[in-house]
Amino acid sequence: MHEMSLAEGILRIIEDQAAERGFDRVLRVRVEVGRLAGVEVAALRFSFDAVMNNSVAESAVLEIIDTPGQGWCLDCGTSVEISALYDACPLCGGYRVQATGGMDMRVLDLEVDTADPQPSNSGAPAR
Repeated sequence: MHEMSLAEGILRIIEDQAAERGFDRVLRVRVEVGRLAGVEVAALRFSFDAVMNNSVAESAVLEIIDTPGQGWCLDCGTSVEISALYDACPLCGGYRVQATGGMDMRVLDLEVDTADPQPSNSGAPAR
């Protein structure tokens, strides 16, 4: 199940950003997953919940944005939407379709929460 390692990669991105930007908690993680990326979405959701346990993203919601596969048909010279690798061209029926998009997975953005700054207790009166 490579989705577990994908979830661990997402956690590394989150932890790197938390260290760099100083946020305390992640509320939402938006991930774009192409239909041709070979990612089993249900397994990714399960893995995400398991991996985010005891982290800044422990209660984060995973939002997955599905992107269609794209291909270039060499027979009719057209860019077409495809559901799977090696699909026939939906326009001409030819099988010489090269995948050109929808093969990636990437973190789009994070919705985060930062702790309220703690007032310093130096003993001086506030002005």
